[in-house]
Amino acid sequence: MERGGQKSSLVPGGGSLFQRVFTRLGCEGRPPRFRVEFYPYSSLVLTIRRREEVVYVRFSDLLRRASGTVLEGAAALLLARVYRRKAPRALVEPYLEYARSDRTRTRMNRMRRGRVRLAATNPRGEHFDLEKLFDHLNADYFGGNLQRPHIGWSVKNWRRQFGCYDPGPNQILLNRRMDRPGVPQFAVEYVLFHELLHVKHPTRRSGCSLVSHSKEFREEEKRFTQFERARRVLDRLAR
Repeated sequence: MERGGQKSSLVPGGGSLFQRVFTRLGCEGRPPRFRVEFYPYSSLVLTIRRREEVVYVRFSDLLRRASGTVLEGAAALLLARVYRRKAPRALVEPYLEYARSDRTRTRMNRMRRGRVRLAATNPRGEHFDLEKLFDHLNADYFGGNLQRPHIGWSVKNWRRQFGCYDPGPNQILLNRRMDRPGVPQFAVEYVLFHELLHVKHPTRRSGCSLVSHSKEFREEEKRFTQFERARRVLDRLAR
């Protein structure tokens, strides 16, 4: 099977690995036959589904270089979900550590650049030109040093989310619902500024957690000249 020119492949020893974890978790019934493969997802994804006597498992091919204990942890998470078992923390922790590591996130973002298509959007909306707003924000808040990511309006209106940044394709999208006369420009600028801070302050690991809005992020966000007014506008739009 192929996706975007990339091929899936069987995980060496994947069936026996799942058999071992199945037994270790005390899953009820006779162990099924497992078919386990690496699949070229665009992120770190694990999937499992059963068809008659065969359970089909797909690991993101980001796990090709992972150790056996990491794969066992991934298997435990999937089987615990399907068979309603509580997986021992010690069993799943190697996978969680792998998933949270900066190295894995760097590899995932690099991989996504080649697999995730940029959303076909135009930065020039009916009322606001996001490229012009970027130039203004870059000069005022980033000293003109921030390289412009791909910026555009969402294809559809989003119900609550006002913006998002995807580090893989390095793209910022803003909710098309804001591109209208009744929305003040400073509110749109604030949302774009917030997403640009994600470019400057990438998600990082802190202890056992991933932090997207660090202390530095929040402090810099408040530098926006109309921070409180913009948030009040967005609160009204979200209702």
